Amino acid sequence: MAGSQRRTRRSDPGRVRATTRRALRASRRAAAATARRLRRVAGETVSASVATTDPAAGPLPARPRHRRIPAGGRRVAPGRGPGLPVLVIGTLMALIITMLGVERITGVSVLPERFLAGLRPAPKKFPVLSASRPVGIAIDPIDVRAPVHGVGIAPDGSIAVPDAARAQEAGWYDRGPTPGQYGPSVIVGHVDTSTGPAVFQRLRDLRDGDRIEVARQDRSVAVFEVDSVERFDKDRLPVDEVYGDFSRPRLRLITCGGRWVGGETGYADNVVVFASLVRARTP
Repeated sequence: MAGSQRRTRRSDPGRVRATTRRALRASRRAAAATARRLRRVAGETVSASVATTDPAAGPLPARPRHRRIPAGGRRVAPGRGPGLPVLVIGTLMALIITMLGVERITGVSVLPERFLAGLRPAPKKFPVLSASRPVGIAIDPIDVRAPVHGVGIAPDGSIAVPDAARAQEAGWYDRGPTPGQYGPSVIVGHVDTSTGPAVFQRLRDLRDGDRIEVARQDRSVAVFEVDSVERFDKDRLPVDEVYGDFSRPRLRLITCGGRWVGGETGYADNVVVFASLVRARTP
């Protein structure tokens, strides 16, 4: 009897390892399904365009046009779709962030290798912050110092923006990562209103290497460095590029740009700033 008990005890670790392996396999299958669903939904969602505050007001005096950077064969989202797909993307983004956090803390891989090929942290070290809502943004090269508040999904399925009375504020898309977490944190703002320039009027003037500082509710500051500034048709925003990069903490700043077409569209394009977290200041 004692020998039987000893054998049973010796076999327990094996059963535990087998159970762990089964759990990890199940996690990988779930993550793979999540990845497939994310890409499928991303292809159906409306672009994260920034609506014009007052379409009937017309544009400000013409500004010099910058060279347009075409979408050039990248997968893009058609200009249609309800708000639900955007909500689903936000939920999946949160799930991926959680899984990446588990990997970072435990060292146990819970995401499939194929999925992680583009999501593993870059070799260069960088900070990763816990969740904390943004409360302010400062961009010295274009003289921006503005409050930030949360925004959700507009009735047309696009990311909502601050209303006209708050056009000098920026809006953080609250279904995605907070600035400093893994993945792309999205902050939007108006380029102008019927009364003059708005918070992101000079966003297109940013250059590679410029710094963006985002103050967070926990009193820390996430410092991002601009990677590129691009312009896309509102109905041809590359969803994978804007939403899908979880290789490190990222930031996306979005506003209107391009030619004025009027109506509900306002400006024809979106200006998108792509930036990466390079440091963090803590209280």
